[in-house]
Amino acid sequence: MNDAPALRGRIAFQPMRGGLDTAEAERRLARDGANELPTARRRGFFVRTLAVLREPMFLLLGAATTLYLVLGDLGEALVLSASVAVVVGITLRQAGKSERALDALRDLSTPQASVLRDGDRVRIDARRLVTGDVVVLGEGDRVPADARLIEATQLGIDESLLTGEASPAPKGTCAPSAEAEAAPTRDDHVYRGTLVVHGYALAEVVATGARTAVGRIGASLERTNPPRSTLQREIDRAVIVFAAAGLGLCASVTLLYALLRGGWIDALLAGVTLAIANVPEEFPVVLTVFLALGAWRLARERVLTRRIPAIETLGAITVLCVDKTGTLTENRMRIAALRQSGAAWDVAAGVPIGAEFDDLLVRALMACRIDPTDPMERAIVEAAAPRAGAGERTLVREYPLMPGLFARTQVWRTPAGLVGACSGAPEAIADLCRLAPARRESMLADVAVLARHGLRVIAIGALEHPVSLPLPERQDALAFVEAGLVAFADPLREGVAAAVAEATAAGIDVVMLTGDFPETATAIARQAGIDVGDGPLAGAALSVLDDAQLAAICAHRRVFARVTPEHKLRLVEALRARGEIVAMTGDGVNDAPALKAADVGIAMGRRGTDVAREAAALVLLDDDFVSIVRGIRRGRTIHDNIVRAMRYILAVHVPIMGMALLPLLTGGPLVLWPIHIVFLELVIDPACALVFEREPAAGDVMRRPPRDPHRTVLGLRLLAGGVLDGALMLAASAFVYATARALRCPDAGVAAATFVALVVGNVGLIALNRGSGLLHKRNHAFWIVAAGTASVLAATLGLPQLGHLFRFEAPPAGVLALAAGLPLAALVPLFVARTRASAPAAGHA
Repeated sequence: MNDAPALRGRIAFQPMRGGLDTAEAERRLARDGANELPTARRRGFFVRTLAVLREPMFLLLGAATTLYLVLGDLGEALVLSASVAVVVGITLRQAGKSERALDALRDLSTPQASVLRDGDRVRIDARRLVTGDVVVLGEGDRVPADARLIEATQLGIDESLLTGEASPAPKGTCAPSAEAEAAPTRDDHVYRGTLVVHGYALAEVVATGARTAVGRIGASLERTNPPRSTLQREIDRAVIVFAAAGLGLCASVTLLYALLRGGWIDALLAGVTLAIANVPEEFPVVLTVFLALGAWRLARERVLTRRIPAIETLGAITVLCVDKTGTLTENRMRIAALRQSGAAWDVAAGVPIGAEFDDLLVRALMACRIDPTDPMERAIVEAAAPRAGAGERTLVREYPLMPGLFARTQVWRTPAGLVGACSGAPEAIADLCRLAPARRESMLADVAVLARHGLRVIAIGALEHPVSLPLPERQDALAFVEAGLVAFADPLREGVAAAVAEATAAGIDVVMLTGDFPETATAIARQAGIDVGDGPLAGAALSVLDDAQLAAICAHRRVFARVTPEHKLRLVEALRARGEIVAMTGDGVNDAPALKAADVGIAMGRRGTDVAREAAALVLLDDDFVSIVRGIRRGRTIHDNIVRAMRYILAVHVPIMGMALLPLLTGGPLVLWPIHIVFLELVIDPACALVFEREPAAGDVMRRPPRDPHRTVLGLRLLAGGVLDGALMLAASAFVYATARALRCPDAGVAAATFVALVVGNVGLIALNRGSGLLHKRNHAFWIVAAGTASVLAATLGLPQLGHLFRFEAPPAGVLALAAGLPLAALVPLFVARTRASAPAAGHA
């Protein structure tokens, strides 16, 4: 569409100007700034560093550094400080990755605005709107800036954001005047953040960003903090419990050391070391990094995450309710058949549409908006525009869809008088045209034949209205005559049948919802592989069922036809009443309640309204069902990886705590000091943030049932599994410790051998928790971490200066071989058992 007057049939009465030119818009953008409200500034490097240093582990490390200075051991204090700086750097890098991922998601989810630039209608980032821009507003749009109406058709705006009034405010244009310019609010203005409930308009932007009405109120609307998710609260509780236990152990060990060995400074160092070993600061880091980067990876799968906690729910979905048109099908309509007064045309005949169908097509065109976005209307415009002639036509009245009447009407003024057309569901058009029972039966029989071939069918009615008579308030008071039927072919999307089969294998019931005729729904469902079962349930039959009956029906019905947004909401509630975890797709304004009611609301990114996208937790950037299934696969993988990381964190802290405490209880030489804990953190942190986050999906990720959403992640099974894994490593390390002492190795040699066992066991626990496909799943991060760890460990044993800092002395070759081999040998039975298991432990923990 290359000129603004082409929009006239949709919303306007007179030719329109073409908006700003691009160069002028860029100048105004540079002058006024972006069209965005003030938001909380991104934290600077100093603030982020300070936040990291306030974490309990770093406070404890700071205390240890201070104790070394009190002892006069400047070298130990400097080394510990340098090591802490490295760990802080890694932590800041992880936080930076999370923030960059979230920034990328915010950029993807930035609202778009339809605007006239250089005479063309284009969609741009709403942040680039400037004063003077002409925006196009339609039903379901969120107003992107304060603007003065230029032209409007039956425009109603929900201004509850500003006024608190629930009912839509009617809007229209009025002549400019000094009084109107001075008024603070006017009926011919629309305001940023308000919602177009019905109608269409062109409006000129008069204020952007902080200069809008919402911007003047304040930025609090943009700074609402969402509640923490179930998993976040669970992790918060776990960290508090472990931290409290760590402080208790710290006090106990300090007292025990002082009583048994004397020396309060050394006692404090031993206590602090054990406390550091016990604080699981990796838990919140894992959750933050995994969910943020997981949302970024989902966006690469064409699924935009608007609410990060929704990722936790993806793996628990049991029912997936999807629209047919545009989600299962391509939403790329073409006219496939026409029926009119006994005449028939089918695209399969291979001949052009004959002139006898001109009136039907022109009437269908009258029922369409000019410059339409609906694919059916586009197909009609393409076929009918050459037949419509050049006569002048002005839109007088539009009658939208009504509850219980699936039809819409447009009335036009032409030189010959008032003419119009209605289009919609055949049964609705039959009612509007007041067809005799026999003719109605004949029409619906034709519809059924076309629908059984998977075609989407609408009926068209024609209107001639006397100029002398006023138009009624309702379209069913007009006098229509039957014009005919238009049938559209909308092919199934590539890959849908395979995606439905994958979802079914994953224990997810796919339910198809459509406003189409039942026969069309049945045909498409069979092509997609959706269980038709007892056939589709029509919306009229659904309406008469009570909630209990509907819940019972949902147990075995998978196809619903002729449904409305109200039906969608009832279906979601009925399914959830049965204990299902429901994902629901939607695109319209009226779909918002169902999207909010679902456990995971999924809005259409291309054809969806702003309201639907705001109500949903996820947005499909390509409106494709295949992307939903890929998103579920990704969500399950993210959850699996969180569980793997959590189990590893629990396991790895057991031998560290054990070997910090065991020497105190046995009277042997201490193995772990703060410098050693920091070294181990340099292995643990990358393992969590890099290795497990990048772990590919398990082979059975889409062959197991959905997880129970009520089962806590840090449940008894995970805790027991992690503690048992760690206890095995503790036993191996303790055996190495005892063997080295029995062979009368020097204290530094005992410490070195035991530390080698701890580090090797740490890497072994990473491998164990990666899952059964260690050698088959590509994850370069694991091998990088393993190689880096081995290199640094070898340096601490081979370089005397580094060995001195770690208080190490190279043990005998036999003891060293035992330290390197025993932890891995101890894990072999566990690895074999998990490989043979039907499903990975991580997936069910």
